Amino acid sequence: MPEQMSAVEGVILDERTVVTVTELTRVCGVSLEQVRLMVSEGMLHPLGSAPEQWQFTGIEVRRTRRALRLQHDLELNLAGAALALDLLDEVEQLRSRVRCLEHQLGRLEDADGSG
Repeated sequence: MPEQMSAVEGVILDERTVVTVTELTRVCGVSLEQVRLMVSEGMLHPLGSAPEQWQFTGIEVRRTRRALRLQHDLELNLAGAALALDLLDEVEQLRSRVRCLEHQLGRLEDADGSG
């Protein structure tokens, strides 16, 4: 039985990546109306003033996908998904601060000779 290989193609998205609203709808499998609702709910923060000019960073693409997963997996409505996203963002920020403080504490202990 011959082995079949499938190609996987992707793009790495980061805060410097910018996609149009059309690209966002295609990449995330959402409608323009869903994007508008997410923006009005404060879940997404597009660059540009009008929907046809909106652009989204890679971080916003990630937020869109995460919001869709929350809505689907946990059966959350839009407001619930927005709240969950905010809480997840806060957890990530707090974890980052803890890592930073642990790093600083480790440096202090190294300089102090204790530890």
